[in-house]
This record gives sequence, structure tokens and C-alpha cells, in this order.
Amino acid sequence: MKKRNLGNNGLEISEVGLGCWQIGGNWGNQIDKEKAFEILKEAVNNGITFFDTADVYGDGRSEELIGAFFKNSNTNIKIATKFGRGSDLFPNNYTEQALRDSIDASRRQLNVECIDLLQLHCIPTEVLKKGEVFDWLRILKKEGKIAHFGASVESVEQGLLCLEQEGLLSLQVIYNIFRQKLTQELLPQASEKGVGIIVRLPLASGLLTGKFTKETQFLENDHRNFNRDGEAFNVGETFAGLPFDTGITLSNELRTLCPENMTMSELALRWILDHKEVSTIIPGASTHKHVSNNAKVSNLPPLSKKLMTELEEFYHKKVHKHIRGVY
Repeated sequence: MKKRNLGNNGLEISEVGLGCWQIGGNWGNQIDKEKAFEILKEAVNNGITFFDTADVYGDGRSEELIGAFFKNSNTNIKIATKFGRGSDLFPNNYTEQALRDSIDASRRQLNVECIDLLQLHCIPTEVLKKGEVFDWLRILKKEGKIAHFGASVESVEQGLLCLEQEGLLSLQVIYNIFRQKLTQELLPQASEKGVGIIVRLPLASGLLTGKFTKETQFLENDHRNFNRDGEAFNVGETFAGLPFDTGITLSNELRTLCPENMTMSELALRWILDHKEVSTIIPGASTHKHVSNNAKVSNLPPLSKKLMTELEEFYHKKVHKHIRGVY
């Protein structure tokens, strides 16, 4: 597993991490403790050292499982969590005390004195513009409750606002072959300011695995069912904002560009890692096999310049016009 730096003078982490939303188990098939530990163990065995969770994933269950698994673990493991999407906070009840309470709860659940990385969790643009929340984060960093802070954002506008803040270590963004807008402006500016990039939804909720068909059905409580058109939260968090049937059509077209010696998933993940501004990708996993397959991408050779150009043209000509929601 290759390593990269998350921001200037920040954390050295594995370039393939693990997104732990699924471990929280509040959508789709719940993952029990034994299976969650199996997934986390497979990640460690494959050299993954970066784990991303949030206080609201399973109402704290994801943090608790991670905290139990990594209790008294070695210092190479870095755990990032988030604040800002609780029902008592979103969209306009943000206070310093609420942030402190959330961080203290996360510290207890993660079994740590100091959180490696605390990220704002897609909070409203107006709150980012006010900037008070960043002042609170800087205070908490000085107090030693968090080592670093960053922000998970929904749009280029939000990302650029966050880049203006002193001390920001990282941005977490949606970025994949089906969602390339960030390449032109946000990624270069983040690199210039020494801010690391964490990529979520690298497989566009599974569309980029090439395994779905238009007949594929999802469980009633799976976000790929209930948030398909953005009914519950930002539509970009599900299928990268593409209508499902359109995404299937585009996925089938993309298959013609996939090299014979690669899977669709490998192509999608390698494409992201071939952008030097990216620090790590955090695909989720519901089985240990998903973890090992994702981790292998770190050791694949870069895609050819010709293929990278073809994938960029594919996005601009066929994909971009179909994306919905803030971007």
C-alpha cells in the first residue's frame, strides 16, 4: 500500500482508505459487530491506515465499532470523523457548545483523547461564510481535543470558501469519472494552498463497478432507493447525482473504454489516484473482499495519457449534462 500526505505538514496516510458509513448500518443490510471487525481487520492487513466515519453514521454505531476495534492500537492508524449533520444541529443550530459536545462524544466512542481529524459534515454554505465554526475548531485544536480539522463539502463553491480558512488540513469531496468538475478549479487551488483531498463516492454508489442493471433493486432503507432523486439529502451523494437509468447507460458505454486487464472498479479508482492532488480515496465496503479488491488498486500502474484524455472527453460530452444538484 502506497502512502501520501494529507495536506502540508499533515498526516501520512494510505492512498486507499476505508469509508465507514456502511459499518454504521443505518441503511441497507446492517453489518453486525463480527462482520464489521472482519472488514476492519482486512483493511489493516492490506495496509490501510486511514478510516473515515461520522458521529451520525448509525447514530454513533460506526464510531463505537471503530473505537472498540482500534482500542490501544498502533499510532499508524488515523481516524477521521465529522460534525454537523445531527438533527439537533442542521441547518441553523450551530454553536461552539454543540461542537464541543459532539467532539467529546466522538472521543468517548472512538476511545481517543485527541481526534486525528475532525471534519465539518456538509454544513450549509451560509454557516461556512460566517466562519465562526472555524474559529471554534482552531480553539479546540489548541486545547488538544483535535489534532487537525477539515471540511466535507458538496460543491466547488463550498470548497473554495473553506480554502480561505487558516489551518484547514483537508477537503472531502465527491470526485469520480462521472463527476469531474473539480479537476479544473478546486483541486489545483487546494494543492496550491497545501490542503489535502479526501475523495468519497469514488465508485458513484456502485454505478462505476459495472455490476448494476436497470432492473437492479435496492432495499427500502438503502439510500440508493430512498434518496435516488435527493428526497432525503443532497442528490449528489447518491449515484453522483445521475438519474439511475442514465447512470446504467453511461456505465455500459464506459465499459468500452476499460482495458481488458482491468475491472471497471479498478479503472474508476485508479483514475482518481492518477490525480496528484488527491491524498486518499475512501470507498466503502460491506465485505472483506471489497476491501482487499479496493486496496490492490494502490499497486496498479497509472492509466495511459491517451485513456485519461478519453475519460475526460467522455465526461464532458456524455455525462456532465445529466448531473443534478449543487456541484
